[in-house]
Amino acid sequence: MNVIFKGLAAALLSVITAGVGHAQDAGVNPATSASETVQVDRAPEQAQQPILQILVEGNQRVEADTILSYLLIQPGDLPNSRLINLSIQTLYSTNLFSDVRVAVDGPSLVLYVEENPIVNRVILEGNRAIGDDKITDEIELQARALFTRSRVQSDVQRILEVYRRSGRFAAQVTPQIVELPQNRVDLVFEISEGPVTGVERISFVGNEAYSDRRLRGEIVTTEARWWKFFSSNDNYDPDRIEYDREQLRTFYNDRGFADFRVTSVSAELAPDQSEFYVTFTMDEGERYEFGEITVETEISDLNVEYLEAVLSTQPGRLYVGSLIENATDSLTYAAGAAGYAFVDVSPRVSLNREDQTVDINYVIEESPRVYIERIDIIGNTRTLDRVIRRELDLVEGDAFNQALVNVSRSRVGQLGFFEDVQVEPIQGSAPDRAQVQVRVAEQPTGELAFGAGFSSTDSFLVDFSISERNLRGRGQFLRLRVSTSSRQQQIDIRFTEPRFLDRNLAAGFDLFRVRSDFSSEASFETESTGITLRAGFPLTRAVQAGVSYTMRTDDVTTFSGVSESIQRAAGSRVTSLLGYSLRWNRTDDYREPTRGFQLSFNQDFAGFGGDVRYVRSELQGGVYRSVWRDRLVFSATGSTGYLFSWGGDTARINDRFFKGGNSFRGFETAGIGPRVVQRRAEALEDGDEFVSGDALGGNFYAIGAFEMGFPLGLPEQYGIRGSLFTEFGTVGVLPDDDQIDDDGADGAIFTVDDLALRASAGMSIFWDSPFGPVRFDLAHAFIKEDYDQGAFFRFSTRTGF
Repeated sequence: MNVIFKGLAAALLSVITAGVGHAQDAGVNPATSASETVQVDRAPEQAQQPILQILVEGNQRVEADTILSYLLIQPGDLPNSRLINLSIQTLYSTNLFSDVRVAVDGPSLVLYVEENPIVNRVILEGNRAIGDDKITDEIELQARALFTRSRVQSDVQRILEVYRRSGRFAAQVTPQIVELPQNRVDLVFEISEGPVTGVERISFVGNEAYSDRRLRGEIVTTEARWWKFFSSNDNYDPDRIEYDREQLRTFYNDRGFADFRVTSVSAELAPDQSEFYVTFTMDEGERYEFGEITVETEISDLNVEYLEAVLSTQPGRLYVGSLIENATDSLTYAAGAAGYAFVDVSPRVSLNREDQTVDINYVIEESPRVYIERIDIIGNTRTLDRVIRRELDLVEGDAFNQALVNVSRSRVGQLGFFEDVQVEPIQGSAPDRAQVQVRVAEQPTGELAFGAGFSSTDSFLVDFSISERNLRGRGQFLRLRVSTSSRQQQIDIRFTEPRFLDRNLAAGFDLFRVRSDFSSEASFETESTGITLRAGFPLTRAVQAGVSYTMRTDDVTTFSGVSESIQRAAGSRVTSLLGYSLRWNRTDDYREPTRGFQLSFNQDFAGFGGDVRYVRSELQGGVYRSVWRDRLVFSATGSTGYLFSWGGDTARINDRFFKGGNSFRGFETAGIGPRVVQRRAEALEDGDEFVSGDALGGNFYAIGAFEMGFPLGLPEQYGIRGSLFTEFGTVGVLPDDDQIDDDGADGAIFTVDDLALRASAGMSIFWDSPFGPVRFDLAHAFIKEDYDQGAFFRFSTRTGF
């Protein structure tokens, strides 16, 4: 019946197909391959002879029965060119054969096959910048795999992609095939790596509110420079460019530009393929303010007025995109506190371009209850599971909360151990169960740094350090640092455990040895050796607290002819110091703030053991305000400190406050404050009647500053900016034992400690030079004492490798 049915089907298709006659009738030996059509005699279907047998020839490894199983035509069928062609295509699709041909010989159908070779081994030649393992992990062809030319071409493209990701766009890959006995081949990829294709220039088109330099600081991709030996972000990477687009969007959205968008990113490759020129074209749009803010909920037990009160988005304030996410989190937490842990908060944003406001309606809907069944950590090849789990705000058995998922992802990312962090829920074993997958991609956490610098105060400075931020995958920090200059030599070892006793408590220790030379300022040298134990913990998101204990030995060497005040400090003493600190930071950027404020308070108690007894307190703060589009930034900063001796002790010179230099521009280091002076026998013409001697430091200081930062109008790629400033303050309050009275005689030696006001004004220039950041200070002290040591010009530079 099967034969009859197929014969009828063949007759119906006789218009578009042709029968194959007997070889003697046609006068030829018909044969076909996948790219050919079977040529047949157009004799009537009734004259065709059924196929009695199918023979397979040329196969070596593949069994004949396996080959026959792929055919759509069987013995007893009439020859059919369409079925034969489909059978050939099916055999080709198995990738087992490099050639397939069919011939009809009387009642026999002969199938000639040529099998694809087996890859004996894959050899990489010419790859020096990228190891064999990184390439072989990407390619498809491996030893004992079937060889096909399409796979070879595909692997060539994969290898080229590996090199493009590493910044080598001029790489070339040439495959070579070495034939071996038994139908085997060696596959050789000859690689010409070419030079690293760096990003020579990053430009921005359409930016008016922010300079090119500022925007370059917000993206990950950097311009290639010869001194960036260990940086890989100066290579062109399309994936990194996409990330940079998102970084720019976030930056602008957080500064009022609600409809900002990057319209295009072009990357032009130089003709010699040595460098890229990347241009971001953007549309900044207009600055927006928050307009009408409303909360809508279907849950009757939630008080809308209370929910609106916890929002960080307020009408009339500058639009900040990240505040919407913060407000969503706040509403989720507020609903959870009211007993509704399973809610979905959806912010609906409406832009009013006429009045440049953004209306936001937060819609709260109750969602089904889902519980976390399991949390899986994936991709942490080095970091221990518990280091990641302790950063999660979720544990197995908790109610699923998307806000806590987002917070957990952020906290894991802030560790700095991973290139990418993804926290995703998936369906669990039941509808009310969910599994949370935390996927991470490890990144290097070790750092070897070498720094060199020069300043008008310290002369040459050399600094070497080696550090590991994720020691043994436990999240611990370890650093060894050695630095030396004409004024100071230092070696220290620092270790920090970020989660001491599995609590949100950072604990660690410092071992140090510091030698400081103050011979030119105060005729003494110190050498301090000791250990510091410290711990820090957050009180809120913006407030940090810390405690510390230091035990150190201070060896003070003084020089002959100095004052009695300095001589009393000579010798070796043990200091036992217990301290604490509070820091409150609400700035937008810890390094270069443009808005917000910061405040810190430190207090140290010496005398719990040891040879010295005092209490030292310091208060520092600053307010920052963007005056015009973050180009003009005004800051008001201040600091004050007081050293109080107790138990009959007297504060020694090496424990006092010395101000000037970087801490008070317009004066030398230790250039202001109490000092040993000698009255001149005859006042000079300029009125100076004192000869300045050693600085004695002070038990009290108060210094404030107003500063306005601004661009200098030079091309942004030079990285030069400036600021105008004025500083004012005082240093003084010596203990009675260090006071030498003035008897008024010519040539008399005495101390001056009058807490006089000092003030200076000037200009600073900051230059991001090829050798590192350089700072020039031009300052004039317009209020000072005759015995103060002024400094009109100072500069310093430092670079790292």
